[in-house]
Amino acid sequence: MEDLQSLLAIERFAEDAFRVKKTYVDMTGDLLSGILLGQIVYWHLPSKDGRSKLRVQKEGKLWLAKGRADWYDEIRITPKQFDRAIKILVDKDFIETKLFKFDGSPTVHIHLHPEHVIDSVFPQRSKSILPKGENPFYPKVEIHFDERLKTLTETTTKTTSETTTDKPIVEQASTTHLDIIDYLNSKTGKKYKASTRSTRTLINARLNDKFTLDDFKQVIDNKIRDWSNDPKMSKFIRPETLFGTKFESYLNETHVERKFSTPDHSEYDPTFGKDLPF
Repeated sequence: MEDLQSLLAIERFAEDAFRVKKTYVDMTGDLLSGILLGQIVYWHLPSKDGRSKLRVQKEGKLWLAKGRADWYDEIRITPKQFDRAIKILVDKDFIETKLFKFDGSPTVHIHLHPEHVIDSVFPQRSKSILPKGENPFYPKVEIHFDERLKTLTETTTKTTSETTTDKPIVEQASTTHLDIIDYLNSKTGKKYKASTRSTRTLINARLNDKFTLDDFKQVIDNKIRDWSNDPKMSKFIRPETLFGTKFESYLNETHVERKFSTPDHSEYDPTFGKDLPF
């Protein structure tokens, strides 16, 4: 009982914890990159009093300055893991990095692209028809850099309430989402919904990786071919498995047709195939 109380005390020690958002992991296709992105977003969000947590301003932008060793102290990723994770985030254009001196030492500085992060979760937002120069997330509101960095939940609620009055605060699935899920349902006889948040997040992550509608159909076809007749595997023909981080592997699988031939029994019985003597 005493041990459990000690564990409870550790759990309540808030400074020893950080949150892992599954959305960011799905977007990046990588656990460590998702954790790092979540922490970068945290530092770019304003504090409770509305002020920016960032103190470095260069080239007209606010930057997050942390050494590779600092990230280990904060979220327990090693310098080598940080280098790999940060490259994934840069390649996906969620952030940009530059090397500046900080406390006298060259340090990687990070600047978040919040619009790209949100577009990855809700790609249909970037297609909104708005007057030129108007902010697609907060129309009719003049905002500053640190004020526009809200949590995804806050952004969803605010944008939906400002742009629609007759729809619930649930993101609508795009035509691509509908086409993908309709194809899956037609092949499996299931009734998956394109409007499910987790399904949209997975599809968005793969679309952000530049995969196409035909790629989704090919993955569905490949796994139906491989798993539909297997009682243990057929249950995994579902969005969370098909469209997850193994999507590219499923897409590039090659199928080898098994050819069964009739065995040559004459090798064992010389009379096989010959007329019987009666």
